[in-house]
Amino acid sequence: MAAEIVLFDIGRVVLDWEPARLYDKIFDTPQERDAFLAEVCTMDWHVHHDRGVSFADNAKPLIAKFPHYETEISAWWGRWMDMFDGYIDGTVKLIERLVASGTPLYALTNMPSETVPLMFEHFPIMNVFKHIVVSGDIGMVKPNADIYLHTLDKLGQPNPSDVFFIDDSQPNITAATALGLQAHHFKGADGLEAALIEQGLL
Repeated sequence: MAAEIVLFDIGRVVLDWEPARLYDKIFDTPQERDAFLAEVCTMDWHVHHDRGVSFADNAKPLIAKFPHYETEISAWWGRWMDMFDGYIDGTVKLIERLVASGTPLYALTNMPSETVPLMFEHFPIMNVFKHIVVSGDIGMVKPNADIYLHTLDKLGQPNPSDVFFIDDSQPNITAATALGLQAHHFKGADGLEAALIEQGLL
């Protein structure tokens, strides 16, 4: 069954977000950078931002544990935009084609609330989505089922099979398909273009 609505993830699908990009500018060697991201500012730590915890509140216990890294930990928010390098190659052109065809576009993203104004300021493509479900605004995160059910409510309760969900995380894809959404595991714009054509959306 062909989908009628396209639901995009944002980070690493539309926007080129990579924390290592910031810490390349802070640490002298890739080894130091990788150790910091594996042991201090980890993705398990960052997901609390995605759940709605403020950067300030989330940083306090980490700085208490690693006081010698206070500057580096604070940079996660203070230099947030240094984690980005524009758009993922090719995705914006696909979005523009979908807009031109009249396809309803929405987004579902694990993203801290505090960063949303910056995202709209720096990345105009954010404005094309009819609605963006931001995890930090609602205290839910992918791949938990509750955020997908919330998103379907925001989409007007379509049949889940009418929604084509795009995400770079396999656990997020698995969770979406378990609820009946159609989905594409994003690995690049070429593969996404082929999937959108197969769906009859392009």
